[in-house]
Amino acid sequence: MESMLNKLKSTVTKVTADVTSAVMGNPVTREFDVGRHIASGGNGLAWKIFNGTKKSTKQEVAVFVFDKKLIDKYQKFEKDQIIDSLKRGVQQLTRLRHPRLLTVQHPLEESRDCLAFCTEPVCASLANVLGSWDNLPSPVPSDIKEYKLYDVETKYGLLQVSEGLSFLHSSVKMVHGNITPENIILNKSGAWKITGFDFCIQSTNPSEQEPKFPCKEWDPNLPSLCLPNPEYLAPEYILSVSCETASDMYSLGAVMYAVFNKGKPIFEVNKQDIYKSFSRQLDQLSRLSSSTLQNIPEEVREHVKLLLNVAPAVRPDADQMTKIPFFDDVGAMTLQYFDSLFQRDNLQKSQFFKGLPKVLPKLPKRVIIQRILPCLTSEFVNPDMVPFVLPNVLLIAEECTKEEYVRLILPDLGPVFKQQEPIQASNMILLIFLQKMDLLLTKTPPDEIKNSVLPMVYRALEAPSIQIQELCLNIIPTFANLIDYPSMKNSLIPRIKTACLQTSSLAVRVNSLVCLGKILEYLDKWFVLDDILPFLQQIPSKEPAVLMGILGIYKCTFTHKKLGITKEQLAGRVLPHLIPLSIENNLNLNQFNSFICVIKDMLNRLEAEHKTKLEQLHVMQEQQKSLDIANQMSVSEDARSSSTNNQIDKVFNNTGTDLLTSGPDSKENELSSVQKKASLTLEEKQKLAKEQEQAQKLKSQQPLKPLATSVTPPVKQTKDLTDTLIDNMSSLTSHSINKAQVASSNSFSSVPCMGVGMGFSSPVDSTKRNMTNGLNTNMGFQTAGFSMGSGPTAQNFFSGPSATGATKMSIVPTANMPNYSPMSAASAISPLTQPNRPPDMSALDNLFGPQKPKVSMKQLAQQKSNQWVNQFVPPQGSPSMSSSVMGPQMNMIGQTGFGIQGNPFFAPQNFAQPANTMTNSSSASNDLKDLFG
Repeated sequence: MESMLNKLKSTVTKVTADVTSAVMGNPVTREFDVGRHIASGGNGLAWKIFNGTKKSTKQEVAVFVFDKKLIDKYQKFEKDQIIDSLKRGVQQLTRLRHPRLLTVQHPLEESRDCLAFCTEPVCASLANVLGSWDNLPSPVPSDIKEYKLYDVETKYGLLQVSEGLSFLHSSVKMVHGNITPENIILNKSGAWKITGFDFCIQSTNPSEQEPKFPCKEWDPNLPSLCLPNPEYLAPEYILSVSCETASDMYSLGAVMYAVFNKGKPIFEVNKQDIYKSFSRQLDQLSRLSSSTLQNIPEEVREHVKLLLNVAPAVRPDADQMTKIPFFDDVGAMTLQYFDSLFQRDNLQKSQFFKGLPKVLPKLPKRVIIQRILPCLTSEFVNPDMVPFVLPNVLLIAEECTKEEYVRLILPDLGPVFKQQEPIQASNMILLIFLQKMDLLLTKTPPDEIKNSVLPMVYRALEAPSIQIQELCLNIIPTFANLIDYPSMKNSLIPRIKTACLQTSSLAVRVNSLVCLGKILEYLDKWFVLDDILPFLQQIPSKEPAVLMGILGIYKCTFTHKKLGITKEQLAGRVLPHLIPLSIENNLNLNQFNSFICVIKDMLNRLEAEHKTKLEQLHVMQEQQKSLDIANQMSVSEDARSSSTNNQIDKVFNNTGTDLLTSGPDSKENELSSVQKKASLTLEEKQKLAKEQEQAQKLKSQQPLKPLATSVTPPVKQTKDLTDTLIDNMSSLTSHSINKAQVASSNSFSSVPCMGVGMGFSSPVDSTKRNMTNGLNTNMGFQTAGFSMGSGPTAQNFFSGPSATGATKMSIVPTANMPNYSPMSAASAISPLTQPNRPPDMSALDNLFGPQKPKVSMKQLAQQKSNQWVNQFVPPQGSPSMSSSVMGPQMNMIGQTGFGIQGNPFFAPQNFAQPANTMTNSSSASNDLKDLFG
């Protein structure tokens, strides 16, 4: 990479040095900037040709430079001869003005190191194109190395040379004397121009007489730059030292031969023995065979043979050569017409431009760009000719690359985009541009589209001509994908809507709707819903074509995958608009069916979407309800769990109290409490479990978002109260041993009432647990109900010798047991203000079991007393339980403030022994004696 950069640097440095040294100090550099070396030309290709620009006008030129270093090998007088010859040729060229002669922009300037003058822009010399690369930069420029002459260029180039010679011979009375490929220059547009007048010969006779051209004898001692090229020189120059206009025609024939034979001259000349060479050449020319001319096209072969004839009189003159059929080619004639275009009037020009599109496809691209395009764009200054020139320019633009279009065509189209006068020409220009809009939007840069092309489209939509509006609306969909979205949304769509609403033409209104329908796919969904659809309701006319256009827009929006219409829009705007339109009297049956079909499709989608939404909402509500129930259960269980211990304590307390109280208020309070706190039934719990399972299934089926977080209720472990009860009983036993024995007492001592309810007085180890009635206050139950059983079903009220074990208290949950909450102090106290009234024990029935057949109050009191006492009767063989349990129990009863004698529950008549409960009367009597003294 570094070596390549160094090589490039050295090349650039060398070229810059060559240019600087070539023109340094020359007066030409005062007015012109000299560019790169591009070609060589002139006699012996001695002139270097450079690109250049005029400093004042930036006009492009070609700078011809002769470096005097090339003649350093010659003597001074030879140098002077060479310089004089070169000066003479340039000065003669400067005096002559003709389209077929190279145009001089700045006369010859001489400095110490070089000669220089400026001409019109030049591409190369014909010799360079044919392969003679002397005095060219190294490496040879690729545009010269790869240059290829097309047939039309060759034909028209030879025609141009012939026309130039005709001008010299007929008008100037001059013989050029050195027509060679080195002295034919191709300008930038590809035209062939004659130069190199170093050896021209002016006629000595007056203009009205036969011209006579003096000729100098060939001097082989002169430098080669002071002599014409002998390979293209007529034989009479050398052999008879004479010349005439026919001598130039021979040179033209030799040039034509060289052009068709890749630059090779017809004869090779030995400059050291030129007379002998020309003598041999003369014999060959007299016997010129067709094989020698086989590379020349057949239609011009005979004319070339005539030009190379030995006799000057036989050779065709220049004017005759311009009329031969070989030059009647359509391409050559087209190029010739362009060269004379400035001489034509507008009518002739318009007729020519109308037929030009048929000719352009037959011409090579380089010829079109170099020769035809500049002539066409130069006509843009004539407003009346623009409608005739513009189609040809756009046709050429289609064949150009984007870079060529931007560089060569777009700068000239800028003023045409904005042209509005005259009106007729402006309308035609709009039509032409609209027809080629895809080309403009494809190859024009975005900035230029926004600044020039789209404003022209907007102007067409606002044009007074209905034809232009219709055409514009018809072609907009073809290039809508090339328009940027902001321009379409903010500029194009509003003008289409305005044209639709304000026009008086039905065709424009319908085309506006069709145009909108075709460009919907390039618009945003919400722009269509918020801007396009409301616009449809503003259209005043009710013609069938307009109504079908409105329906088409609705249908396109409704069915398009990208767009679509929301159900809110369908229900609120679209259907209320379409349904009245569907019953317009102007519609025929097919049009009505089209409306109804679209309306049905909209209704079906509206139904499906809204039904789906409601189903989803229903599922979400059901799921949320399940989750709410689960959460409520969790909260309820937590509340029950926290109050379970208090409930049990109060149950036991209230149980003792109820056993000691018999007032009707106690029963009513108990019933009201039970009714307030009723628990769930078994069927309700099963239903709840099923709902929980259904909720779990819904969760596993990916529920709708937002996902509801399910709260899993904490699992409360039911404690086994057996151990706690045993610990409490043990504590009571130890407590009873330390107290005075009261078993032998015949009555309970009355003590003041210390509290409400029934409780066990026992010391509690605070470090171990908090006890109330011997139970853990933090103990929780899964269910609020419990039953108080008495061991085996056949157990006697009083334990006899046949008792198999001690009766235990068991807390058993039941499905139909009511939920008990802690009783209030008011409900727990049973006042004894009516001692003669039998106690109401129905509360105990509800508490300890299901409803039983009604019995007498006496039997009920006896049964309840038996059940309560039986809980504390020790098993057989355990005498300590009587003292440990009954002692404290009796003490507890005494502390309540009631004695046996004062309490009807413990009256002797209330302890009638049932027949089926006493197995051993003596044992039972002993137990009663021990218990009650």
